[in-house]
Amino acid sequence: MKEHYSTLVIGGGTGGIMIASQILAKGLDKNVGIVEPADFHFYQPAYTLVGAGTYDLEDTKRPMKSVIPAGADWIKHKVVKIAPDENKVILDNNDEVGYDYLVVSPGLKQDFSLVPGLQEIMDDPDSGAGSVYTDPEKVWRNIQNFKGGVALFTQPTTPIKCGGAPQKLMYLAESAFKKTGARDKTKVVFATNGSVIFGIKPIKETLMKVVDRKNINLKFGHNLVEIDPEEKIAWYEPNKNLGEYNDLGVEVLKKDDRIGIKFDFLHTAPPSVAPDFVKEAGLTKENGWLDVDQYSLQHNKYKNIFGIGDVAGLPTAKTGAAIRKQVPVVIDNIEKLKNGIDNFDKKYNGYSSCPLVTDYGKMVLAEFDYDGKFTPDPKLKWMFVFDSSKESWILWLLKKFGLPYLYWNKMMKGKDV
Repeated sequence: MKEHYSTLVIGGGTGGIMIASQILAKGLDKNVGIVEPADFHFYQPAYTLVGAGTYDLEDTKRPMKSVIPAGADWIKHKVVKIAPDENKVILDNNDEVGYDYLVVSPGLKQDFSLVPGLQEIMDDPDSGAGSVYTDPEKVWRNIQNFKGGVALFTQPTTPIKCGGAPQKLMYLAESAFKKTGARDKTKVVFATNGSVIFGIKPIKETLMKVVDRKNINLKFGHNLVEIDPEEKIAWYEPNKNLGEYNDLGVEVLKKDDRIGIKFDFLHTAPPSVAPDFVKEAGLTKENGWLDVDQYSLQHNKYKNIFGIGDVAGLPTAKTGAAIRKQVPVVIDNIEKLKNGIDNFDKKYNGYSSCPLVTDYGKMVLAEFDYDGKFTPDPKLKWMFVFDSSKESWILWLLKKFGLPYLYWNKMMKGKDV
């Protein structure tokens, strides 16, 4: 580890490795450091498939040293403080590391305390509650052990990684319940704080057909505020103007202004926030996420700081696909700053995508930008996918086999995809 780096990257996840890999591959910098304490790097997009019993968790895992690009220094420590006015970060061993340019890509922090009772029920191995975000193998065990009742799929009001994952797991679990014989004794419920199943119209139309086909009780405007781990009740503060899409006879409890759903099986995403050291450095906006320009990804106060990935306060979905489009923008803009140019012509348009698995062997691919436009990749036609808003087994193969290959062999190597 050196005392100073030309480019210092916080985070050895998708964004951090891609940034460092492309900077080195393009020969833009030779003095690059990556701060990352973890021993392993995980391909998290496959966690939903692990939770549905169709992917091995070990296949999502690689030693961190195997993805750190050659030429970059791996600083195997945690960041405890960023001092942006001094152009340095402080590590958990009290060492200080200086930088000319800082790329902040530490991901997000899961904060179960934002929903009282959630941590307690998640920690109980016999509660039937789990999350593919934290322990996908437990979710698969819960699916296999479920004998019937109310299977509740929900999510918090905070931004989360891949906002479609809770419903993807639901579609797969519903099919798995058929295989175990539990489906006929089960009411499947999806309670979301949103007003639609998905914000992109062609995708929404397909998913509503899936909801109808699978006989799912869909409840909108349900803001999860508390879990009663003893009685196994999820309590919501509802938006009464939204209500539910259909009524499949699921019992609803009432307490003051809250409504409750008693469950036998629970899946949710954990509430998520920016890491403490990002907030404590004064780098966040009012909503608590990293304050960067949504087009240049440059920090709005500190011009030598850029942010990518889940930590960035951007009005788009937090996905690896978004990072894939953000990285070239940041690299181009850092190169311009090094050449004394502060007028950025390369901009991030908010592109993100969400591979929405709708069943074993079926998937739709939602691709969109800041304007909420459906932006399917023309390359899909070479795979004989002419409308990626429709369910396709070819897209399922892309999800299960194609995307992991591209991730490890292209994205992690600094190659264009």
